[in-house]
Amino acid sequence: MRAWLAGWVMAAGACGAAQAEVWAYIDGDGVAHVAPQQVDSRYRRVIGDAPGGNGSEAVPGKTDRAEGLLLWLQIAPEVKALAPLLREAATAHGVDEELLKAVIVVESGFNARAVSPRGALGLMQIMPVSGDRYATPAERRTPAATRLLDPKINVHTGARMLADLERRFGGIDVALAAWNAGEGTVRRHGGKVPDIAETRAHVHLVLELYWALLQERQARRATEMKLLPAR
Repeated sequence: MRAWLAGWVMAAGACGAAQAEVWAYIDGDGVAHVAPQQVDSRYRRVIGDAPGGNGSEAVPGKTDRAEGLLLWLQIAPEVKALAPLLREAATAHGVDEELLKAVIVVESGFNARAVSPRGALGLMQIMPVSGDRYATPAERRTPAATRLLDPKINVHTGARMLADLERRFGGIDVALAAWNAGEGTVRRHGGKVPDIAETRAHVHLVLELYWALLQERQARRATEMKLLPAR
């Protein structure tokens, strides 16, 4: 998980909030600024229900909270450069391109050289043990610590892993929880998203972005439709 999201989780935990909030904005340099409350008018809510909300943890099409990150995804050169690779991995492994993109922006902010304090590597922040588990025989010839910093290997490995987790756990939300907290943790919680602040924050933000990206894709398709005259 990215440092800024982990920082929010720590703040939320300190407050003892069952459903804390995340507020964020993207500055002119494309840097995400995130806080557990609205610091000033530039910040928009990306996690948490508005006052008076029903407290639901679902993602019912609330695209406004992901608006700042969506804008960054549209303009960031590092995102554009990886678009062909994401399409390739999505097609090869049966995972939505939008889901891969959402995981990457939350995990590493599209920094292919990112290494977390826990040792997770690359775009999708994959642990070496998971990287070895989902590597091809040819990939295993190179140490995980090296190969997972290669964008192509990292994304294909992560796509294989996401597809496998979704098949085994039966849902994207639980697959994302297993990605973040580990498969054993999810099983100990009855095959559901565990009540762990960090994991819930991760799942919520990825799903928020994923849903918004799917809506964006549908909107693009709609604008490309042509009406044919009646015969």
